[in-house]
Amino acid sequence: MAWTTEGEDLTAKEWTAHIHLSEHGRDTSARAVLNTGDNVLEGKAEAHRSPVDPSVPEIGDELAAGRALQDLAQQLMGAAARDSRALDEEREMRGW
Repeated sequence: MAWTTEGEDLTAKEWTAHIHLSEHGRDTSARAVLNTGDNVLEGKAEAHRSPVDPSVPEIGDELAAGRALQDLAQQLMGAAARDSRALDEEREMRGW
């Protein structure tokens, strides 16, 4: 879908993110999967409940999901940095 604003074409994109959680005793695992249509990135993380803490599964879910999203964000920033460097190198080679 494209919109025109002041003579510029703008493209709207939709990326899909899913968070998968699983609990194993005192441990919670999370996978955050981002599908951009061109690439799929996956962040992973865990949360561990101390034996002296009460069982509140929601807290483990939140911690594991947040950490998986942080992992995913770091991967996304890394991909952007690599793509930017590659573009800079191509510009230098072509003398742009």
